[in-house]
Amino acid sequence: MSYQSYGIEREFVERVKKKLKDSELKDRIKAIVEDVSKEDLQDRTKVARIVSQVTKALEEKLSERQTEQIVSFVLAQRIDPGNTFHLIRLWHMFR
Repeated sequence: MSYQSYGIEREFVERVKKKLKDSELKDRIKAIVEDVSKEDLQDRTKVARIVSQVTKALEEKLSERQTEQIVSFVLAQRIDPGNTFHLIRLWHMFR
């Protein structure tokens, strides 16, 4: 299922992708998500905290509704960061 079906705007995703081309920002985001586990990505509170940290690092302002849409999307994907297939699937979704 596409991120757009969760109400996440394509313009937001494109803006974030552009910002992540900056190696300093990319490293900052990597540090935030480095030790995230599958269990963390299924915990609404932890996902909301990660989204908050990432958007702050990227200097993006999100409304509560936008944050909730992103959290719902992440939870629905049932991402296992240790599973290469999951990471490839996400990569294809956002390329």
